[in-house]
Amino acid sequence: MTFSTISALSPLDGRYAAKLATLRPLMSEQGYMQRRVQVEVAWFIALSDAGFAEFKPLSPGARTYLLGLVKNFTEADGEAIKAIEKTTNHDVKAVEYWIKSKFEARPELQAANEFVHFACTSEDINNTSHALQIRGARDVVVLPALDRVLMKLREMAHAYAEVPMLSRTHGQTASPTTVGKEIANVVVRLHAACDRIAAVKILAKMNGAVGNYNAHLSAWPDFDWEEFSRKVVETPEPLGLGLHFQPYSIQIEPHDYMAELFDAVARTNTILIDWSRDVWGYVSLGYFKQKLKDGEVGSSTMPHKVNPIDFENAEGNLGLANALLRHLSEKLPISRWQRDLTDSTVLRNVGVALGYAALAYQSLLAGLNKLELNEAAIAKDLDDSWEVLAEPIQTVMRRFGLPQPYEQLKKFTRGEAMTRELMQGFIANLAIPDAEKQRLLAMTPGSYTGKAAELAKRV
Repeated sequence: MTFSTISALSPLDGRYAAKLATLRPLMSEQGYMQRRVQVEVAWFIALSDAGFAEFKPLSPGARTYLLGLVKNFTEADGEAIKAIEKTTNHDVKAVEYWIKSKFEARPELQAANEFVHFACTSEDINNTSHALQIRGARDVVVLPALDRVLMKLREMAHAYAEVPMLSRTHGQTASPTTVGKEIANVVVRLHAACDRIAAVKILAKMNGAVGNYNAHLSAWPDFDWEEFSRKVVETPEPLGLGLHFQPYSIQIEPHDYMAELFDAVARTNTILIDWSRDVWGYVSLGYFKQKLKDGEVGSSTMPHKVNPIDFENAEGNLGLANALLRHLSEKLPISRWQRDLTDSTVLRNVGVALGYAALAYQSLLAGLNKLELNEAAIAKDLDDSWEVLAEPIQTVMRRFGLPQPYEQLKKFTRGEAMTRELMQGFIANLAIPDAEKQRLLAMTPGSYTGKAAELAKRV
């Protein structure tokens, strides 16, 4: 079978391939190989600057050439590494051999051939490469996508800050709010969640086979390898990796930061699942209409339908993302003794988890951009729900010491269809100051929104 988007096993590389073009260079196997080359090159150049008599500082031309191997890494380079791996049956060793093959006809680099991957274990290269991939995915794809959703929601919160809307608690009519305030609630939650994602420190270790610099010290016992490793990890790109140094590890970096990050993304996704379901419900109630697009079909048999598919797609893909993210966060911090390989195959699916999340963010934003507020439907629901004024009436009655205010309103309203006339008739018979009575008589479900508008505008 010839590979195409319709023969892809994963919908991320099939149906939705075009939507994930930004993520693919970062999280694909080719992206992983490129980051491995980056780490090997950074370590190699740093070794040349360490002051060892056996490895003199590289010339400017050699440095430029080496950095070019990273910058100009192509799919053909990845295929060449895969061809070497068929012999080595070891992916990191294949990268090492590929780099060495690029030293041919360059005597300066050939002379230093064996300083490629010097004293490194495969996990020194892998954990740093994964860290670079994850940082790139977070900073280039995930956070910008979430920020676009956040900006749209903030815009809607402000635009609809003063539009009164009936609340529903337990699915039943409840004290009114405003459309903007309900969206503002999501904005505040999402902003805090994005801050948690951004705050996670991306860690990396380069300390050898079991984390003790054994091989390093066997070569140069008096050299400060820990400080050297820290410098390579923390020095900004391109000469370093620009990550946070992990000083203690077994053969693998413990992956606790990954768990923290994936949990933070999953919590963010849960907020968006909550909102996707709510806005789906508002569409169902008719509070929002959806902009029409020529040629689109809502149902194969019911011509009238315009389905809220973007919010449904977002909810489904957020759920898929969270299933994977939660497995990643639970599994990755666990390794038998100093090393087992169960993390290796799991880590190859980080891009899949983030891919479903990125896809969901796009669907959610598309859905939000299609919404049009149906103020008439919202106003009608309010006007049909005068029973919600039982709360302010009994609260004012409490203020003035009237007997059993809650119980009186419960008996009067519960299970009864309330109208303006019925509620105002009840108010007219209350033994409260006339000014307070007039204030209650002037109140409508649409005016009983508390500080909702102010809170929405403030977000």
